[in-house]
Amino acid sequence: MTLVYSTDFGRACPGCGKPAAQCVCKAKARPAGDGIVRVRRETAGRKGKGVTTIQGLPLDDAALTTLAKQLKAACGSGGTVKDGVVEIQGDHLDKVVAWLQARPEGWTVRRAGG
Repeated sequence: MTLVYSTDFGRACPGCGKPAAQCVCKAKARPAGDGIVRVRRETAGRKGKGVTTIQGLPLDDAALTTLAKQLKAACGSGGTVKDGVVEIQGDHLDKVVAWLQARPEGWTVRRAGG
Protein backbone atom coordinates (compact mmCIF):
# COMPACT_ATOMS: atom_id res chain seq x y z
CA MET A 1 0.00 0.00 0.00
CA THR A 2 1.39 3.41 -0.97
CA LEU A 3 1.13 6.53 1.13
CA VAL A 4 -0.38 9.43 -0.80
CA TYR A 5 -1.28 11.86 1.99
CA SER A 6 -0.15 12.44 5.54
CA THR A 7 -1.56 14.85 8.11
CA ASP A 8 2.03 15.63 9.10
CA PHE A 9 3.28 16.94 5.76
CA GLY A 10 0.41 16.77 3.24
CA ARG A 11 0.64 15.16 -0.19
CA ALA A 12 3.27 12.44 -0.62
CA CYS A 13 5.02 11.21 -3.76
CA PRO A 14 3.70 7.76 -4.75
CA GLY A 15 7.14 6.76 -6.03
CA CYS A 16 9.48 7.51 -3.10
CA GLY A 17 7.00 8.21 -0.26
CA LYS A 18 8.59 11.56 0.66
CA PRO A 19 6.65 14.83 0.85
CA ALA A 20 5.79 16.03 -2.67
CA ALA A 21 7.93 19.16 -2.25
CA GLN A 22 10.97 17.03 -1.33
CA CYS A 23 10.48 14.26 -3.89
CA VAL A 24 13.74 12.77 -5.14
CA CYS A 25 12.33 10.50 -7.85
CA LYS A 26 10.02 13.05 -9.52
CA ALA A 27 7.59 10.27 -10.38
CA LYS A 28 5.34 11.81 -12.99
CA ALA A 29 4.23 8.67 -14.77
CA ARG A 30 1.73 9.35 -17.52
CA PRO A 31 0.00 6.54 -19.35
CA ALA A 32 1.39 5.88 -22.81
CA GLY A 33 -0.91 7.33 -25.44
CA ASP A 34 -1.93 5.97 -28.81
CA GLY A 35 0.43 8.25 -30.75
CA ILE A 36 -2.22 10.77 -31.73
CA VAL A 37 -2.03 14.38 -30.55
CA ARG A 38 -5.55 15.64 -29.88
CA VAL A 39 -6.42 19.34 -29.91
CA ARG A 40 -9.80 20.46 -28.59
CA ARG A 41 -11.62 23.50 -27.27
CA GLU A 42 -12.97 23.22 -23.73
CA THR A 43 -15.04 25.44 -21.47
CA ALA A 44 -15.94 22.97 -18.71
CA GLY A 45 -15.05 24.19 -15.23
CA ARG A 46 -13.85 27.56 -16.46
CA LYS A 47 -16.99 29.67 -16.05
CA GLY A 48 -17.62 29.77 -19.80
CA LYS A 49 -14.10 30.85 -20.74
CA GLY A 50 -12.72 28.77 -23.58
CA VAL A 51 -9.27 27.20 -23.68
CA THR A 52 -7.55 25.13 -26.33
CA THR A 53 -6.14 21.90 -24.88
CA ILE A 54 -3.47 19.67 -26.41
CA GLN A 55 -3.26 16.06 -25.20
CA GLY A 56 -1.14 13.09 -26.19
CA LEU A 57 2.18 14.82 -26.78
CA PRO A 58 4.95 12.23 -26.29
CA LEU A 59 7.22 14.60 -24.32
CA ASP A 60 8.55 14.82 -20.78
CA ASP A 61 7.57 17.68 -18.45
CA ALA A 62 10.49 19.97 -19.34
CA ALA A 63 9.90 19.58 -23.09
CA LEU A 64 6.15 20.15 -22.60
CA THR A 65 6.84 23.40 -20.77
CA THR A 66 9.14 24.57 -23.58
CA LEU A 67 6.59 23.62 -26.24
CA ALA A 68 3.82 25.40 -24.31
CA LYS A 69 5.94 28.55 -24.16
CA GLN A 70 6.45 28.45 -27.94
CA LEU A 71 2.73 27.83 -28.53
CA LYS A 72 1.75 30.72 -26.26
CA ALA A 73 4.06 33.03 -28.21
CA ALA A 74 2.67 31.79 -31.55
CA CYS A 75 -0.93 32.34 -30.39
CA GLY A 76 -0.24 35.58 -28.54
CA SER A 77 -1.97 34.39 -25.39
CA GLY A 78 -1.37 32.80 -22.01
CA GLY A 79 -1.52 29.20 -20.97
CA THR A 80 -0.14 26.45 -18.77
CA VAL A 81 0.77 22.77 -18.55
CA LYS A 82 -1.34 20.64 -16.18
CA ASP A 83 -0.86 16.87 -15.80
CA GLY A 84 0.67 16.48 -19.26
CA VAL A 85 -2.01 18.57 -20.98
CA VAL A 86 -1.08 21.92 -22.54
CA GLU A 87 -3.78 24.58 -22.10
CA ILE A 88 -3.75 27.74 -24.24
CA GLN A 89 -6.18 30.49 -23.27
CA GLY A 90 -8.75 31.30 -25.96
CA ASP A 91 -10.01 29.61 -29.10
CA HIS A 92 -6.85 28.92 -31.14
CA LEU A 93 -7.81 25.52 -32.53
CA ASP A 94 -6.89 26.09 -36.19
CA LYS A 95 -3.66 27.93 -35.37
CA VAL A 96 -2.48 25.24 -32.93
CA VAL A 97 -3.29 22.35 -35.30
CA ALA A 98 -1.42 24.05 -38.17
CA TRP A 99 1.54 24.87 -35.90
CA LEU A 100 1.82 21.30 -34.59
CA GLN A 101 1.52 19.75 -38.07
CA ALA A 102 4.34 21.99 -39.34
CA ARG A 103 6.72 20.66 -36.65
CA PRO A 104 9.49 18.31 -37.84
CA GLU A 105 8.55 15.58 -35.31
CA GLY A 106 5.82 14.30 -37.63
CA TRP A 107 3.09 13.90 -35.03
CA THR A 108 -0.39 12.81 -36.08
CA VAL A 109 -2.52 15.80 -35.04
CA ARG A 110 -6.31 15.61 -34.93
CA ARG A 111 -9.08 17.94 -33.87
CA ALA A 112 -11.13 16.33 -31.13
CA GLY A 113 -14.63 17.12 -29.95
CA GLY A 114 -17.36 19.09 -31.66
